[in-house]
Amino acid sequence: MHDAPTVVFTGGGTGGHLYPALALADELVKERPEVRPVFIGANRGIESRVLPNQGREYNLLPVRGWKRGNVLTNLGVPWALFKSIVAAVAIHRKYDSKLVVVTGGYSSAPAGVAAAVLGIPIVLQEQNALPGVTTRVLSLWAKQIHVAFPKAISGLPLKARDAVLTSGCPIQSPKEFGFNREEICDKFGLDPELKTLLVTGGSQGSVALNKLILGNLQKQNVQIGDFFCNWQILWITGTENYEAINKKLIGLPCSARVKMLPYVETMPWVLKIADLAVSRSGAMTTSEFLAWGVPSILVPLPTAAANHQELNALAIQGLGAALHLTQGDLDSGKLWREILQLTENGEKLKEMAKKALENAQPEATSNIVNSMLELLPKYREGSP
Repeated sequence: MHDAPTVVFTGGGTGGHLYPALALADELVKERPEVRPVFIGANRGIESRVLPNQGREYNLLPVRGWKRGNVLTNLGVPWALFKSIVAAVAIHRKYDSKLVVVTGGYSSAPAGVAAAVLGIPIVLQEQNALPGVTTRVLSLWAKQIHVAFPKAISGLPLKARDAVLTSGCPIQSPKEFGFNREEICDKFGLDPELKTLLVTGGSQGSVALNKLILGNLQKQNVQIGDFFCNWQILWITGTENYEAINKKLIGLPCSARVKMLPYVETMPWVLKIADLAVSRSGAMTTSEFLAWGVPSILVPLPTAAANHQELNALAIQGLGAALHLTQGDLDSGKLWREILQLTENGEKLKEMAKKALENAQPEATSNIVNSMLELLPKYREGSP
């Protein structure tokens, strides 16, 4: 047993589930420095790279995600889950976990189920408009369920709904970010006098979005030339896609106005300078766009579980802060026509940015943490 009370954070597989956990852990330590945050994730998830780089205390398990259409791979999923739950029980006992915060994704299931078995209080944080499988199952044992969208409540079991709080999605508050546009543009080699189009496919990148953007850049038409008179592109390709796209971009006339990055771990750096974004519609991403007042063109991942990205995009479009486009209806020409219609209409962009800020919940992280602390009453004054 450790002197400091341990709170376990579990969520990952993708950045959309991991970064809310990191934000909540940092805010909790800021509020109650005596708390010891420990992370539990998957050895195949993004957390296996991010957590060591950030110097976090963590444990990785062999749990796997379900692969649609891959029967052979899925045969090993139940056994990996069982082994991971057994390991998570041992981890909770080792640290004497006082609270388990679950932010979703396949990698969070073992620690969440183990907490339910051991009777450890569970807090769920669901980012999407449609709750994931892990959230729906664990909601029956959760003391608190924090959702980002009111629509998510209808996706939970009736028995669990009394524990729901509509709190928003935990992100780093823009108020805490101290760098200005000039400093960030200098860091990335961009021109602070030009407007910036951010292109991102989420933490893993998007092959489809990359092809759509690249397709029109290669055409070198007059409209694209006019675009680069006033705009530049900051393009986050995804680590696995970077080299191939970079080779195709080199030598194009527009390449001087396009800055490519394989991955950005600290998104506020790019959100601060983005004047328009073309993106997938993961919940973390869309919440950040709202908080930073970034107008967006959202192209949901069509294979996302239970079509949750489509629901997220429709919700943000309904607020007036985004344009929702369906991947199956797009080619590079149509996407660029939509981009140009917005980049050539400054008033429309201002209105979208205003709607984003009006509907943002930048204090979601602190609000969720304050609620969590109600489950740790004997530590609230700083003594175990």
